[in-house]
Amino acid sequence: MMKTDIVIVGSGVAGLYCALNLPEDKNIIMITKDCAENSDSFLAQGGICVLKEESDYDSYFEDTMRAGHYENNKQSVDIMIRSSKNVIDDVISYGASFEKRNGEFVYTKEGAHSKPRILFHEDETGKEITSHLLDAVKKLKNVTLYEYTAMVDIIKQNDECVGIVCKNNDGFFPVYADYTVLATGGIGGLFEHSTNFPHLTGDALAIGLNHGVELKNIDYIQIHPTTLYTKTVGREFLISESVRGEGAILLDKNGNRFVNELLPRDKVAKAIFEQMKKDNAKHVWLSFSPIPQEEIKKHFPNIYTRCLEEGYDVTKEPIPVVPAQHYFMGGIDVDEYSKTSLDRLYAVGETSCNGVHGKNRLASNSLLESLVFAKRSALHIISEYKKAEYTETKIDTLKYKNYEEKYRHLVLQAIEKEKNKHE
Repeated sequence: MMKTDIVIVGSGVAGLYCALNLPEDKNIIMITKDCAENSDSFLAQGGICVLKEESDYDSYFEDTMRAGHYENNKQSVDIMIRSSKNVIDDVISYGASFEKRNGEFVYTKEGAHSKPRILFHEDETGKEITSHLLDAVKKLKNVTLYEYTAMVDIIKQNDECVGIVCKNNDGFFPVYADYTVLATGGIGGLFEHSTNFPHLTGDALAIGLNHGVELKNIDYIQIHPTTLYTKTVGREFLISESVRGEGAILLDKNGNRFVNELLPRDKVAKAIFEQMKKDNAKHVWLSFSPIPQEEIKKHFPNIYTRCLEEGYDVTKEPIPVVPAQHYFMGGIDVDEYSKTSLDRLYAVGETSCNGVHGKNRLASNSLLESLVFAKRSALHIISEYKKAEYTETKIDTLKYKNYEEKYRHLVLQAIEKEKNKHE
């Protein structure tokens, strides 16, 4: 058994940035299901949006709303956009760097954006930001990080969350805490084809369902239009949206362009599926030919290298691409401070749903949204802070037998039920 002030579940940008915005006089336990580097935040390629000038506010707001089919929470969108500059300044202060030319930031453009407003670090922006935040957290004396430790339940007493139940190689054990923050990522591990790490299986959603925590839009699941098609089974390699933003085009089996590549992701993915059906093919083709070779190697070195490993030189030939599950717009329902319907329980990042993305996320809003609302959760916890009253009880480990299989079934069943409701 452990006791702490605050427990954070997850080691992506949301969990890390939350910890960094909590005061150092609070003891924090962080747990993560795998190693700390195996979060989807490390995999984000394209970049991070920012309101670079006030004159872009209306355009940025409209782009986000339009991509989300106007189902977005307008307050959440406003908060995210207006907080973006401060968040960028913060991550830079922790050591993250973004592409510059003559001392000025370079902004790229992606699908459904009307203007370039995306900062990037080559094609590994997520890794650049997350690795520096992780380094900063590891230096904090008030934070203890436990890797390969899974959350199997929350501890609910007197209609409050007073901690979590964990499992590692030593067995099950409780962690009692005044406040709990869920930052467990998406649900890609539930799908055969996904860009996510396979251990991200929506455990927090299943636990929420078991305890009556309100969820929202859990059938809103984004398919990314372009992942590298291979014959091997496993996590799909993402071909960043920014590749198309810089000019790459999609081709059918005959080498003909068939869609506007800068439409929102759901529309591009739909067009690809339709073309695959017409062509009776397992993929379509993505050509980098409109992009100068030097720009490909400088802006997309990771993609260039990975494609070479698979036998494709993107500077000379198109590559086969196919859509795959990528992002989860639904999640645990939270307010503007990332507070859930259960007292003392917060949710941030892809685990949560504050409505900012609506039905379809605008490219490169994910890292920004995670950071903005993770910081707000930390500040709100401190503003409301009071010690929890709880009774230490023995953990009934039998109830967690085959919990992974049960949770997977529960989440998939809930998604299907929500989907039928919306249809």
